[in-house]
Amino acid sequence: METRKPVLSLKDITKIYPGVVALNKVSIDFYPGEVHAIIGENGAGKSTFIKTITGAHAPDGGTITIDDCTYEAMTPALARKHGVECIYQEFNLIDVLSAAENICYGERYGKLVNQKKMRQIAQEIFDDFGVDIDPATPVRDLTPGHMQIVEIAKAVSKKARILILDEPTAPLSVAEVEILFRIVRKLQADGVAIIFISHRLDEVFALTNRVSILRDGEYITTVNTHETNRAELIKYMVGREMSATFPPRNATIGDVALELKHLSGNGVRDISFKAHKGEVVGISGLVGAGRTEIMKVVFGAEKRQFGEVYVNGKKADIRNPHDAMHKYGICLIPEDRKREGCFLSETISWNEVYNVLGKISHFGVVDKKKEKEIAEYYGESMRIKAPNLDKTKVMTLSGGNQQKVVVGKALATQSDIVIFDEPTRGIDVGAKYEIYELINQMCEEGKCVIMVTSDMEELLGMSDRIVVFGERCMVGELTKEEFSQERILDMASTEHHE
Repeated sequence: METRKPVLSLKDITKIYPGVVALNKVSIDFYPGEVHAIIGENGAGKSTFIKTITGAHAPDGGTITIDDCTYEAMTPALARKHGVECIYQEFNLIDVLSAAENICYGERYGKLVNQKKMRQIAQEIFDDFGVDIDPATPVRDLTPGHMQIVEIAKAVSKKARILILDEPTAPLSVAEVEILFRIVRKLQADGVAIIFISHRLDEVFALTNRVSILRDGEYITTVNTHETNRAELIKYMVGREMSATFPPRNATIGDVALELKHLSGNGVRDISFKAHKGEVVGISGLVGAGRTEIMKVVFGAEKRQFGEVYVNGKKADIRNPHDAMHKYGICLIPEDRKREGCFLSETISWNEVYNVLGKISHFGVVDKKKEKEIAEYYGESMRIKAPNLDKTKVMTLSGGNQQKVVVGKALATQSDIVIFDEPTRGIDVGAKYEIYELINQMCEEGKCVIMVTSDMEELLGMSDRIVVFGERCMVGELTKEEFSQERILDMASTEHHE
């Protein structure tokens, strides 16, 4: 492969933001017909690197060579002219338009918009992919997996020769991931160069030919996937060896902290389980099983229809999130950190104290000293990488550091019952370990942790018990001795009838 001519070469790419060197003389080549992974911890420079290729950001130094043309910077139009397409974590689709209209958006195929031609083009791509999607279906009615396929189909319709996939499997079910992998392999066989960004190392090994590692804006190395292993990649990423995926926990499981009795609401019915102090209760289930929905009911963000919630043995009347946090000591770290977890346009400090402004204010005036103490405490304990907590806006942080801000914001309420919804989605291996250490610390302090996760390894590795959801109801509960991936998937996918 190395003797072939690269389709894309980045040489000495440098990008500097105020106070931060995002990329420092990074050089990587990409070849036709290969899947090339870019991995690294959050803040390593992956997003900046992608945006340099797509023309969203202009580098401060270095060159980009594509099709024998060398540029000091790309533009979005220039990148598209050379067949560069990127599918970001947040879908770039118009939900009121059909799948076909999204795929062919901007094309007319004659003097007028030609719906028949657009549907024909979409159908041919779907048939080529081997997927069953009606081109006339509005995007808003598609599953996340099918939305991802529409994004890829849109890129293919534009004759993409270099396709960038940024955390493409994050919102997908196991079955949808398999379909995505099949499509990627087909595009690879057609000669497309695929740049694959993922924190899931098992996917890197399953799908890619080569892996390049970035750390703190520096290029570390490129290795052939079949010649490396998980431990070596982690060492390259974090700059140190990690002896275990999950840190040891020394918590004592105590009294019941939270109990749900036949709880129903937000489209979910009849949920009953207990969670103890010092315990991690994992919540498992397929996409759409109702896990997030019932946690929002517990937190008061959605209306309870039937059933009861008990906190420390006493019936709780939770009418809104303020009640949950300040009356009953329940906090929720939401799945969608950008829309529900933090204020992107505000500073780190502002976010960290938001939930406790009432406690640190007198007659409407915020105690700046206490605000600074709280922000510094959680900024340090979360190990948030930022030049200045008071001035750095959350939108400028990497995904992992944004997640740390969300966790710190929730923990500032000093709640005793902590609900994590997909706690490590989009977070690198090193940052995951830090979150796991934090969860263990909470348990050792006697807090109760509820953890909704689609990461099977995380579910099995961190939970003391697992509650399994299926078809918007609870289908079973497993003790640690009963844990197995096969059993959980079987329970979650079995049809449930009332």
